[in-house]
Amino acid sequence: MESTHLGWRALARRQWPLACALLFFLGTGQIGDAGWWQLPGTAVVCALAVLAPRRPFDAALAAATAVLAGSVVLGAAGQSPALPVVTGLAISETAAVMAIVAVVVRQSPWPRAVVAVVALVTAAALSGPLRPNYYLQHWPDTGYAGPEVWQQVLGGSVLLALSIGTGLYFRARDRERATAVRAEVAAAQHAERMALARELHDVVAHYVTGIVVHAQAAQAVPAAAQEVLPIIVDSGNEALTAMRRLVGTLRGAEAEAPSPAATSDLADDVRGVVERSGQPVRLHVDLPHAVPPSLGRSVLRLVQESLTNSRKHAEGVTAVDVSVSVSEGRVHVVVADDGRAVRTAPVGGSGGYGLVGMRERVELLGGRFSAGGRSGGGWEVRAELPVAE
Repeated sequence: MESTHLGWRALARRQWPLACALLFFLGTGQIGDAGWWQLPGTAVVCALAVLAPRRPFDAALAAATAVLAGSVVLGAAGQSPALPVVTGLAISETAAVMAIVAVVVRQSPWPRAVVAVVALVTAAALSGPLRPNYYLQHWPDTGYAGPEVWQQVLGGSVLLALSIGTGLYFRARDRERATAVRAEVAAAQHAERMALARELHDVVAHYVTGIVVHAQAAQAVPAAAQEVLPIIVDSGNEALTAMRRLVGTLRGAEAEAPSPAATSDLADDVRGVVERSGQPVRLHVDLPHAVPPSLGRSVLRLVQESLTNSRKHAEGVTAVDVSVSVSEGRVHVVVADDGRAVRTAPVGGSGGYGLVGMRERVELLGGRFSAGGRSGGGWEVRAELPVAE
């Protein structure tokens, strides 16, 4: 039989109210010296009720066996020591059996739950005929033999329904909780995948595109090879750094990974991105206030991806205007070129994720994003990002 692997400390935190209630019933349910005949069997059933969450099916079968064994002992001794609640079961035994039924219905597969409940109900039903009659033994002169059979069946059915209903309620709660946890895990995994996808596209693809473009330029103009080789080397090193950072994140060692490209000075970071792009950029930076590094990183990614798109998807570009400014508590990013759409496949192909990734990045930060053709020709990307206080 498989265990639910509920630890002892967790079991103690979960079951201590039941344990206290059963101890109270166990202590008050014994009458006179004859109560010692019933105490061992009842104590075993109560202990099994407390431990039932660890192995519900096994606990149910063991409790049924303990009830039958206790009934046999009481019948052989001719003692009926406690006032019965259902058939021959005392209040402590009844409470313990109800608790076990609820636990087995809550945790066990349906076939095992049915077998366990039937075993417990059978043991409880047989306890009446096996044990001496409490009323006739303690008040023989009255001639009262206890409640009628139909009354005992009705009372037992009510208690059984209460126990099964409790188990079904908690079973449904557990199922809803498990579904919610799975949904949260799936959402977290999806968010993490999207974040990594954006990082790969916006950072690594940016540097790799620069490597390909400069390598093509060196092939077309061999004399320019010495000028573009240092740029290719720098772009390759940046791509490797970004890849190491992503690998460190995937391995759970983000703290040991190289720090992001963004620093406390967003203006210098943007100038560095523009200089490494190798494009005819006219830069305008107006940052009177410091921008948080996390927001600055997103701004850099927007500028990088916009310049990469301009390089890959436009031809005849004579100028790219890049503007990064802060006003009214928002960072405004504008990247516009005067090129025209290329008629051939862009460098490295087009995955179609650039604009999607930029839009997702901006919307996650509560900003606004737009991109499209300009009336006078070219392409423009605009983004507004709120500055967190």
